[in-house]
Amino acid sequence: MTSQTKNEPCPACGKKRKLSNRNNIDLCPTCHTLADNIKNNPQYLAKLFELTDIQISPQSFQHPAQAEPELPEELDAVRYRTTDRERNTWYVSVSELNGAPVEIFASTAFDNDHHLQSRISNLTTITRLISLVLRHIFIGERLTLEKTLKQLNRSSRQKNDLPDMLTRVLSKYCRKEKQVSEE
Repeated sequence: MTSQTKNEPCPACGKKRKLSNRNNIDLCPTCHTLADNIKNNPQYLAKLFELTDIQISPQSFQHPAQAEPELPEELDAVRYRTTDRERNTWYVSVSELNGAPVEIFASTAFDNDHHLQSRISNLTTITRLISLVLRHIFIGERLTLEKTLKQLNRSSRQKNDLPDMLTRVLSKYCRKEKQVSEE
């Protein structure tokens, strides 16, 4: 079954095109054609490598530098209600892109409860970092120290909480990295 969607980056080539879904895979028409030809005639791929003197290495399969993939403005999400061992109710929302999880959020009805503030801060940190990893896995977003620091900083609710302490420590490595690259 084939269905058309709006222009989005193709997960195979990265070009922004109208994707079509075949066999639960969203690709642009060019990549679907290429995949079909390779699947139906694998010997053509070997012959093409031979004729063009293409050398295969792990680097051959990396995308050339291109713009960071971006999440659409709107995503489907599923919300789960759960309770912890102290019987606090928590809400976990998972945002999905083409059925794959790309963000996770957690909250409680008791956000203003002071004894939960530290746990909420830590939970926010965990969910932000998990979301960063999910976007890396499912849409190819690059993981960097700067992005990690940004998520830790956004998780902090007050000075000297766990995300703030982690940000301060890891920021030192960011500075060292800049010094090394300047030398």
